[in-house]
Amino acid sequence: MRKISLLTGCWMLILPLFAQQRQTITVEDFLQKNVFAQRTVSGVNWMQTGRFYTSLTERDGSRAVVKFDVTTGQPVETLLNVNDLLRQNTAGLKQFDDYKLGPDETQMLIGSEVEGIYRRSTKGNYFVYNLKTKALKKLSEGGKQSYPTFSPDGTKVAFARDNNLFVTDLASGTEKAITTDGKANEIIHGSADWVYEEEFSFAKAFHWSPDGKKVAFWTFDERRVPEYNMQVWGPLYPKDYRFKYPKAGEANSIVSISVYHLDGGKTVKMDLGRDTDIYIPRVDWTASPGILSIRRMNRLQNRLDILHADPGTGQTRTVLTEQSDKYVDLELTDDLTYLGSGKGFIYSSEKSGYKHLYHYDLNGKLIRQITSGNWEVGDFLGLDEKRGLLYFTSTEVSPLQRHLYSIGLTGKNKKKLTAENGTHRIDMSPDFSFYLSYHSSAATPAVVRLFRAPEGEMVKVLEDNQALRTRLTGYQISPKEFFVFNTPDNVALNGWMIRPVNFVEGQKYPVLMFVYGGPGSQQVLDAWDNSNFYWFQVLAQKGYLVACIDNRGTGGRGTAFRQVTYGNLGKLEVQDQIEAAKYLGQLPYVDAARIGIHGWSYGGYMALLCATIGADQFKAAIAGAPVTTWRFYDTIYTERYLKTPKLNPEGYDDNSPLNHANKLKGKLLLIHGTGDDNVHFQNSVNMAQALISAGKQFQSFYYPNQAHGVRGAARVHLYNMMTDFLVDNL
Repeated sequence: MRKISLLTGCWMLILPLFAQQRQTITVEDFLQKNVFAQRTVSGVNWMQTGRFYTSLTERDGSRAVVKFDVTTGQPVETLLNVNDLLRQNTAGLKQFDDYKLGPDETQMLIGSEVEGIYRRSTKGNYFVYNLKTKALKKLSEGGKQSYPTFSPDGTKVAFARDNNLFVTDLASGTEKAITTDGKANEIIHGSADWVYEEEFSFAKAFHWSPDGKKVAFWTFDERRVPEYNMQVWGPLYPKDYRFKYPKAGEANSIVSISVYHLDGGKTVKMDLGRDTDIYIPRVDWTASPGILSIRRMNRLQNRLDILHADPGTGQTRTVLTEQSDKYVDLELTDDLTYLGSGKGFIYSSEKSGYKHLYHYDLNGKLIRQITSGNWEVGDFLGLDEKRGLLYFTSTEVSPLQRHLYSIGLTGKNKKKLTAENGTHRIDMSPDFSFYLSYHSSAATPAVVRLFRAPEGEMVKVLEDNQALRTRLTGYQISPKEFFVFNTPDNVALNGWMIRPVNFVEGQKYPVLMFVYGGPGSQQVLDAWDNSNFYWFQVLAQKGYLVACIDNRGTGGRGTAFRQVTYGNLGKLEVQDQIEAAKYLGQLPYVDAARIGIHGWSYGGYMALLCATIGADQFKAAIAGAPVTTWRFYDTIYTERYLKTPKLNPEGYDDNSPLNHANKLKGKLLLIHGTGDDNVHFQNSVNMAQALISAGKQFQSFYYPNQAHGVRGAARVHLYNMMTDFLVDNL
């Protein structure tokens, strides 16, 4: 049974009457001219007292780091005038890219000439600025640094450079190398290797102890990891860029954890067990400088151990183990918070079938389950120990929404702190006295409000995007409508659709289905979409209906729904998208012979499978940066869901688009960036060869040196090209 939820009744009533008088949207409007730029409150750096934050502001050509009072939203002090500092040109500061306050808020780290490396890694020239004396000193003369971090007492800064780890004493200016044997594509200290950075979401791989006397750090021995080489195209001879990339089944880095003791200069290696084919996705200091917390996972990622290590001896003991017959999802077990009182830790687990919060003592004995129910905790925002309150967001209202709650450490007195339907993203102050709520819905751009904790009393609206709302009334906007339909397997799937502008009952329209569909992802959310939404409006203006359905394997609906695709990625997800196309094709206003599909990355993989296995349902497909065989993708992501190629060859091959190229019937546009370090261009090259071998005609386009996401001016080219392809072929 179809259920349609109208998001804004006024839009639905007004738009048909006035669409003819309203302006149309172009690709250039939202990608070049920023006509629909959504205002927000960004760059908020909370100070120790939650009433204040700092932000880098720009006004009339002048840049400054300003201290703001959150209760008024007004500046109270200019901490640093950037323009004046650059004019002085002291210590060789050439530009001001970013900053970070020290622990006592009297010093500041300033980043200059910062350049990106991969998704999260950067390096730059850093300077230490004293807010009291106005003195500026360069952190190091030895080359650009990565991830400079103040010690807890603010007297030292640790940083990584050229695969080694260093500490600088700020008083003397003395720089000491903690490690010296780091070497490119061989040994890395203090920085993550490529696959950890991409799949475990961190690049900085070291942490100061709470007392500032020790530094714990990762070491990656990647000598046995195979190299991937990528052409970087230039004016005369292309360069050959090589980096270590472990594809599924190949060797990973051997990872070790060590603690460097500043007193005495001793380095102690932690005992991680005999098995070296493991992952260490997280290392954290507990409240005690005598206990280092290490999370260890086996290669198949179906077991996670929390180890407590003695930084002086390296001895470890396992205090908690979580196992699964499929996989332990780090993203859902990533909330590990040690109580400052030493009375245990808060840990998130999905052992009940949904992600919930648990309280354990330091020995790993369960004290109590704090949250429970057939819904998932989203973000765990922290524990206010003074009040004994935890803050978290969850799907309790609906898998399509996120709301903020507080609950006692005892598991009692749960309180819902947000009212409006939609999605609430929360930025909590470190002292839990205030929080910023970024609320939006599918019909409403973001509204940023300041609230006082713990009662959730609103203090001030900081941004309501009224200018954008007013601007939108002058354009042809077709709102999202949510729906639910049941597959023949009786699985209820959530979706949304955007109808064509000037929609007329009785007329049949072509459809573009948009898909991602990967494990744990979620595209069907009651939240403002500021990425593809305006392109979908361009298509709606041209008479297309746009739809999106979250298939089995996606997030927000519990463990069973997400993990059902384990061992056979692509099979059930594509079945669901095919059934969604059939469902849409039965609607009285859909032309079933003109349904297309588009996706990027995992969505590109899905688009290729729908165009081949589902060829009878899809007339056209656009596949961007697609995985074409999971044998080409990295170990951590792929083996989590498929095991290794040796253990599960059918899971890798049965739903590889390469093995279904001969089934293509409709029109296909294959797109990839040649500089994609993530989903390698190799995927599309092999897909092209498979299609050629099968005698199938298709279109392809490559973006020179572009990474996994096409950026800059090329993005305008991309969206215009995709629009033209759909107009010509759908």
